[in-house]
Amino acid sequence: MDCLKLERVFRVVGINGSGAFAEYGIEVPKLAQQLIARKNEIKSHSEIEIALFEPKRDTNHLEGHFYVGLIVNDNLTEVPTGMEYIEVAQEYASTRGRINNLTNLHQHLLKWVEEQGYKRNLESYIIETYHPMINGEEEVEIFLPIHS
Repeated sequence: MDCLKLERVFRVVGINGSGAFAEYGIEVPKLAQQLIARKNEIKSHSEIEIALFEPKRDTNHLEGHFYVGLIVNDNLTEVPTGMEYIEVAQEYASTRGRINNLTNLHQHLLKWVEEQGYKRNLESYIIETYHPMINGEEEVEIFLPIHS
């Protein structure tokens, strides 16, 4: 698992969701299915699915909000009803691997950030992008917001 530091701009059209962090494994895919059913309504999208997550700040922070969406190629002024345009520019620590290894990828990235002496930016979204593979599996790329 390679990790790296980079700056990135994400332009996204998505649907906002919220709920208990413990339920994200159920709620995020459910909302993503709604989005995919409407993806033909989103202009200039890149086919890359994305999720933006409010970071969990501490053990008492039990509920948060998130977006599921598609990366778009242009700044959009018109978005479909019930969706939002979001643009996020940030410095990130990043890694990529198989989606079935998601928990380990997050743990490995958090450890790497600490070892490099970076501080997490808890005011910016944690981002995951999803990439289908030829064999039917899926890879995820994680972008953890940091201060250098």
